Amino acid sequence: MNRLFLAIAFLVFLVPQSYAYIFPEHRQIALLAVQNLSPEYRKLLDNIWSNARKGYESRLTEYVIDPAQTIKPEQLDWASWTAIAGDHSCSPVSLLNTVLHSDWILKVAGIGAKLSLDLAKAKNRSYHVNALSASDIKLLRADQEYATRAGSNNVHFLYARQKVDIEATDYLTACYTKGTELNAMGVYTWFHKSALIKATRYAQENLSEAEKSTLLLSALADEAFGLHFLEDVYAAGHIAGTWGNASLRKGTHDFYNEKGIEADTWDGSKAVRMGDSYMRKEDAIAAAASVQKSLEALIDATNGNLKVEMDAYGKALGNQPDSFDVCKNNLMPERGFNYNIYKNILIRTPIPGLGSGIGEVTRYRAEIGPFIGISSSLNADGISGGFGGQQKTPGSVGGLEANIRIGYGVDGVLSQAGDGLFFLQFGWREDAATSNSFSNTDIAASPVSITSAIPGRSAINLRFRMPFWLIPGDLILAAPIFLFSPATYTKMAVSAANGGLIPWQSGIATRIGRFQFTLGREIGLSFYGLGNPKDVIILPVTSAKSLLVEFKSTKIDFPILEYRPFKTFSTNQSSNILFQFSAGIDMIRQPQVLLPVGEPMIEMKNIWYIGFRAMFNWRHYF
Repeated sequence: MNRLFLAIAFLVFLVPQSYAYIFPEHRQIALLAVQNLSPEYRKLLDNIWSNARKGYESRLTEYVIDPAQTIKPEQLDWASWTAIAGDHSCSPVSLLNTVLHSDWILKVAGIGAKLSLDLAKAKNRSYHVNALSASDIKLLRADQEYATRAGSNNVHFLYARQKVDIEATDYLTACYTKGTELNAMGVYTWFHKSALIKATRYAQENLSEAEKSTLLLSALADEAFGLHFLEDVYAAGHIAGTWGNASLRKGTHDFYNEKGIEADTWDGSKAVRMGDSYMRKEDAIAAAASVQKSLEALIDATNGNLKVEMDAYGKALGNQPDSFDVCKNNLMPERGFNYNIYKNILIRTPIPGLGSGIGEVTRYRAEIGPFIGISSSLNADGISGGFGGQQKTPGSVGGLEANIRIGYGVDGVLSQAGDGLFFLQFGWREDAATSNSFSNTDIAASPVSITSAIPGRSAINLRFRMPFWLIPGDLILAAPIFLFSPATYTKMAVSAANGGLIPWQSGIATRIGRFQFTLGREIGLSFYGLGNPKDVIILPVTSAKSLLVEFKSTKIDFPILEYRPFKTFSTNQSSNILFQFSAGIDMIRQPQVLLPVGEPMIEMKNIWYIGFRAMFNWRHYF
């Protein structure tokens, strides 16, 4: 179990590293940027692309962009590279290798195209959530590293301002300074510089046609990788700030992406920005303007109109794409920074929120981390009969529960349809007498509690919930994998939290609430007959003879379907109303005849049931 908690902690540490704009949004921004180039720049970029794709004509589109890409693409255009960067690759060299040689990346591009169509048709928030969930599940299957690639840093986010009156030059220099936490502006300038150095070499050096083609292909990979993060800085959740624990970072990120944030830019413009999967036309236009300026600088460098001096790092790269890995590194390394080269690009970008303290934007929390809570429920079960072999008349029984829960929330690992809830519950249950009688004789025609098939009784409750990857409990059995391959275990855990390998347990959002199949995720145990006085029942032997039997039983409950019409969440508390449909078995234990003394025990059997619970749950997160 300790290994399991380590694995859960590892997963929680990964969760807040949410990506910014989704695949089709990144691609749309790049498409707009290329389409908005002047005819002269566009012609030059097409020539660069034409030279770069030599030898890869079957893999790369004829023109630099393909606005008509279908949901089953056979080739990739350059605009898709900006979407593959960062989210589906960790460096320009891995980006280019993925683009040119992997089989799965065409599936990813198709999934992105399908998501774009689905979001365009989304009539309400429920449709939107379900489209994202379906897309994430497909991406987990297509890209085996999708869930774990982000690592443990905030590279997709803007570096928070440390004071109000900081100037653009000082802020952007700080983003690039050695030892600064990896951040979107810092890595954009890093990779853009690598691209400009290659473009300068292309314009100045005497190279063979093969070397020119390799150099341009690498420069385009460096540029696309950097532009992914330049596009990210326009996402609302990445402007607001990145500090705090996992729950605060993800909660703040998700809230502002959906609700928007007022964002000034370094050149004095003002606008409201939206975020991941909520990008509007005006957001795309603003981001595309900066991307366009970056592309123009790259084109100028290939023509000799802009020169960027070679540095030791660029020299070591040679003709190959940049190999700096943004998934494995957490801090900016040493490299010179010339603000004037990037001024026209960076001055247009949003000013990030202040760091933690006075003046910070309102922070929000996701349901991530340890919690303690209470749960109460009203229960109604239909039963197959009684414990006696002759008691075959169906009946019903009602009851109440009061419970205490301790657990760990990992809500919405990749999307709001996810469910990583883990808890252990302890409590008390009171059942009324069953509606069916202990026999069909006249004496039991109008039953009271003692003449019911099962009189009123109480039980100690235990309940356990945990997502599973393929079969219930497999994350516990597979916990040793975490010690040897944390990434493998984390992929299993992320998949489990998003519905499992066969994702039939993902939440389904509707206008009236959220539905989820849960069979195997949760098990409830009720232990009857542990108190004093002991539970007793009357068992018929013949029409004129009955036994008074003392007994215990264990009821096992398997929830099948949940419906949640309502949920609220504040900074550290959540509450919801939940309706749960279940099935199970009540197994009799240790029956003993009390009266008549010395009579032998007759045939006994277990009781099958279907159940309904109306629950109220409350949690306090730490």
